[in-house]
Amino acid sequence: MRLHIETGEPVSSRAIARRHPEPLSPATIRNVMADLEDAGYLYQPHTSAGRVPTALGYQYFIEHFATQARLRPADEQWIREQMSTARTFEEKLERAGQILAKISHGLGLTLSPPMAQMPIEHIRLLLVPGGRLLVVLITQDGITRDKLVIPPEPFTQEELDRISAYLNQHYRGWTLERIRADLAARLARVQDSWRRIALGALELCDPELLADEPDRQLRVEGTAQIATAPEFSDQQRLGALFAAVEEKRRLIELLSRCIATPEPLFVQVGVSELAAAGPSLALIGARYCAASQGAGLLGVLGPLRMDYERAVTAATFLARLIGSPTE
Repeated sequence: MRLHIETGEPVSSRAIARRHPEPLSPATIRNVMADLEDAGYLYQPHTSAGRVPTALGYQYFIEHFATQARLRPADEQWIREQMSTARTFEEKLERAGQILAKISHGLGLTLSPPMAQMPIEHIRLLLVPGGRLLVVLITQDGITRDKLVIPPEPFTQEELDRISAYLNQHYRGWTLERIRADLAARLARVQDSWRRIALGALELCDPELLADEPDRQLRVEGTAQIATAPEFSDQQRLGALFAAVEEKRRLIELLSRCIATPEPLFVQVGVSELAAAGPSLALIGARYCAASQGAGLLGVLGPLRMDYERAVTAATFLARLIGSPTE
């Protein structure tokens, strides 16, 4: 498996015999490889060629070897050096995607937490023509999101100013989810003169109203690099890959399901959800949980022939590093 990942060529019994620490004959190795082929772990592209792994073979290797591997000391040192200059949360995610693309020779993916889970530093509400509102949210880490919304009921700019002042005074550093929960509790005891403001704040802090389509933001790094990979020398296959990446909604849905799984690491060999390109791709996802930002995902989307041991250990380490910056 490692030899094929390294060379990209079918592996012969003689090549394994030369590298195997035990003195095994090529005939013995051929018999074992034939058994593995019968079991669906290997296949032979040509009669005179060696064997290459199937998707089932890759999955077995990942489950029993890649997920048990340790991060190379050189990789750890390089990752720490690269991450040390990233100051904001956004910069850390961008740098993590670049690192994963470099190590895996695939696409580095980063999926941000939903805005509803991010602590809000400042809220601005502006009335625009057509009865719409421009809602500007700035998180404590400096991330800015703005959204044009149609409110459930009309507001004047004076009312919007009072609502935003109320929110900024009482809820700086809170998430939208916590703000709504507290506003709902306060409504039962708030004075009549503030009830309109509290109701308006409750309506305008609805994550569903403010959500982007979709709410999480996806970054993709390494597209220029993967275009030169031997697996995508065929223009049709490369075009199918880029088409899959452009369907960000589908990719975000897939990555969001990875976050919802009980295990912090997710590996899928053959990504059927990505249509034509899917069967020739593998997806690695590592969930991170940043205390001040919520849960998101770091990942790799690449060809089946990938250095899974390096990619898995790097993704896992980066997820821990983002979740615990003092590590």
